[in-house]
Amino acid sequence: MTHGARFPAPADDPRTPHLQARGLACDVGGRRGRRVLTGVDLAVRHGEMLGVVGPNGTGKSTLLRVLAGVRPAAGGAVLVDGTPLVDRSPRARAREIAMVGQEEQPQSDLLVGEVVALGRTPHRPPWAGGDDAERTAVLDALAAVELDHAVDRSVEQLSGGERRRVLLARGLAQEAPLLVLDEPTNHLDVRHQLALMRMIRRLERTVVVAIHDLNLAMAVCDRVAILHDGAVHADGPPEDVLTPAAIREVFGVEAVPVRHPDTGHVHLLFTTHEPADDR
Repeated sequence: MTHGARFPAPADDPRTPHLQARGLACDVGGRRGRRVLTGVDLAVRHGEMLGVVGPNGTGKSTLLRVLAGVRPAAGGAVLVDGTPLVDRSPRARAREIAMVGQEEQPQSDLLVGEVVALGRTPHRPPWAGGDDAERTAVLDALAAVELDHAVDRSVEQLSGGERRRVLLARGLAQEAPLLVLDEPTNHLDVRHQLALMRMIRRLERTVVVAIHDLNLAMAVCDRVAILHDGAVHADGPPEDVLTPAAIREVFGVEAVPVRHPDTGHVHLLFTTHEPADDR
């Protein structure tokens, strides 16, 4: 387990991380806002899936927005393949990074296919419309989230969970090698949560995902970073990071790791952290 990543490789070194944060500081609320994170060091390798966890209000969404270039950093730097993200044009950034935010909602007056096709915008020449290749990309993205049958339906006819899956399909259609996902399983039932996270895990892309379900993070992520008290509390393999001691300190609950008898995967059993009853 590490508290902060070691940086250092030049941009032409094959070991250079795909996405990197160096001494990153993040604010909320604009110029008169407050600092929620400082001194964040993270390095995500090509094809790796990093889960970002922490209690509500610790800055997970803000960090992801800064990593994706949607919100400016208050300090430090974000690098993609060793070069500063701020040096890229918005179109170039959109070809490299696709983000699906937690609070995003697709426009209800659009068709499902139209929403997903918005992910193709960075690949179109100026003023160009869609073509057969774009429709194929849209259908492929919808099939990945099990909604290809709804391509011509109105968004307003969808449930909350289906709308979340449409937004993820838009991100997939963007065909960016780096996906930044903020709580992608919100509003999904258990089956679709598991199916969605397994699908994301199989993608040949670099993924940074904020997730509140620690067991899902344990099951699908290569590494987990815990945010706490305005910084990265720990960063490393899930079983090394999501320990009973760390969960007690950060989340205020007791966790008991147990190994599944069939799969061998570790799962966490939780109880509230309260003094023992003396009776």
